[in-house]
Amino acid sequence: MPIPQPSIIAIGIAGLIGLEAIADIPPHPQQIVFAPLVFEPPQAGEYRHTLDNGVTVYLAPSHEFPLINIVFTFKGGRYLDPADQVGLAAATGAMMRRGGTTTVSAQDMDEEFDFLAANASSSAGLTQSSASLNCLASNFGQCFARFIDMVRNPGFQESRLAIYKQETLEQMKQRNDHAARILSREWRFLLYGDNHFEAALPTESSIESLTADDLQWMHRRIFHPGNLIVAVTGDFEPKIMLQELQDAFDDWAFGEPVSDPPAPHTTLEPGVYHVEKDIPQGRVSIGLRAIRRDDPDYFPMLLMNRILGGGGFVSRIVSRVRSDEGLAYSARSAMSPRVHYRGEFRASFQSKNPTVALAMKIILQEIQRIRSEPVSDDELATAQNALIETFPRTFESKAGMLNLFVNDELTNREPDYWQTYRDNVRAVTPADIMRVAQTYLLADQMAMVVVGKWDEIASGDLEGRANMSDFFSGAVTHLPLRDPLTLRPMN
Repeated sequence: MPIPQPSIIAIGIAGLIGLEAIADIPPHPQQIVFAPLVFEPPQAGEYRHTLDNGVTVYLAPSHEFPLINIVFTFKGGRYLDPADQVGLAAATGAMMRRGGTTTVSAQDMDEEFDFLAANASSSAGLTQSSASLNCLASNFGQCFARFIDMVRNPGFQESRLAIYKQETLEQMKQRNDHAARILSREWRFLLYGDNHFEAALPTESSIESLTADDLQWMHRRIFHPGNLIVAVTGDFEPKIMLQELQDAFDDWAFGEPVSDPPAPHTTLEPGVYHVEKDIPQGRVSIGLRAIRRDDPDYFPMLLMNRILGGGGFVSRIVSRVRSDEGLAYSARSAMSPRVHYRGEFRASFQSKNPTVALAMKIILQEIQRIRSEPVSDDELATAQNALIETFPRTFESKAGMLNLFVNDELTNREPDYWQTYRDNVRAVTPADIMRVAQTYLLADQMAMVVVGKWDEIASGDLEGRANMSDFFSGAVTHLPLRDPLTLRPMN
């Protein structure tokens, strides 16, 4: 059957278009030219509102799903614990949700949230505390009323508090079961001091001492509008939501804003520290206190760490310790600055006990190399591109974006930080990286904490490439294992 004339013409046009498209394909993938990615980070001010009582509110409506998510973030957390009641803030945060209100029992509150298909939670972290609600837009008013009651008027029901205390004690009994928990505990004690909140851990006596009155006292310190910023995302109209919040906060009195978290007063004593544990693979942390978040050296340190051990398989520590030598499945470095005081730089890994010393030696060699030789242009470009090209993902969800804005406001971050972020990353040079490495990565001032079987670790690898006498002239401080409930030395 002959093809109609219009169809012949259409086939001819399609063929020509196809040939033209083929002609546009470069001969090699490396010759593909992509249009530049244009992305401008959102401005916090576009989402920021202020209620009549002075509470800051961030709103980011979206109508993809019939849900509303609201987060109350409060300045204040575990750093406010009294010295003899470590664990009080954490218990207060947890029990706000678990312990009912002054008018509704814990059981009834659970059933009401379940019936409304709403998820409410509360918690207290190191420096911030929060309460959140996720619910259907169709019954937001009812859910929000119960949520406000939960936040403002917690009942701290005695029976639920007793269950929380028992659960906490059972978890504490497992503190010595895993080497990672032992290492983390001793590392924080050395770095910040056991009297600083970063290292403070609850004990059996501090948990047993907690009462509902204690929780009410901590609740009054943290959970009030003087410490609060609100973030709301989801299916709502901004004017209506602001009115809902205004009505809920009208009679909620401001309390005294809490102070900033205190800086540690302990000076890290460099050296090798060891905790004995009968395990086949030793766990190790190597590092020291470094910089604050807003330090002028933040961006050079960020890129230095990414090249050294924080950039995955292309970073030097991972490449040598894991890929080249096969000594560890996990090896890395991390820079963790703090807002109000200097945070830490730490390299960490786990390896077979006999190869622990060799892996430590290689990491110190890489630290010395980045101090003494400029990084290559390719290494720097790879690290910079990784940060710049993934930058838009920082704002990929509205909830995540508002969380950034809330944290920035609570911690007084520079308002143009995100607008200048990529320029600051691009501005770092190899000379900058070597300078900050020389300034901060001082091997003779680092602590090296090892958890594992010392007899197998000390003698080193079978080839004799390294042993523990290679570090600090062989001096080592053997730390006793702590009782999991009292944290006192067991021997």
